[in-house]
Amino acid sequence: MLNRIRALFHETDSGDADHETLQAAAAALLVEAARTDNTISAPERNRIIDVTRRHFNLTQEEAQELLSTAVFDTEGASPYYRYVSVINDRCPPDKRLWIIEMLWEVAYADGTLNDLEANLLRRIGGLLHVSDVERGEARKRVLERLGLPEDTGL
Repeated sequence: MLNRIRALFHETDSGDADHETLQAAAAALLVEAARTDNTISAPERNRIIDVTRRHFNLTQEEAQELLSTAVFDTEGASPYYRYVSVINDRCPPDKRLWIIEMLWEVAYADGTLNDLEANLLRRIGGLLHVSDVERGEARKRVLERLGLPEDTGL
């Protein structure tokens, strides 16, 4: 798993390595979203495992390892710009909405959205060149999927 994180910063010709690099970058951003209040709660951890399993078709163990590695790699100063850069480099603009939906799911893992989480999602959305409209539509899909009312947060 550490190889996935290390691969973020090395060029590769392998499609599998690119996919693993995207997984590592996505997991790191999900951890950053969960950590906005300086802690990662159990519901946030569980949500990260759930969305990475679902989106990347991982086993429980693989998703847990991805989460653990991302937590370890992102400790200290917020490095999310480098992960956004990896996604921008390796994922076409019209294919980046998936990460925003995953981030919304983590932000709403505890059933609420705080100002820091909303701010982080706005910043990451902008850096990924995802419009406010697309980000808002992704939020609505996530709220519906989670069974939360539309007026939850924001």
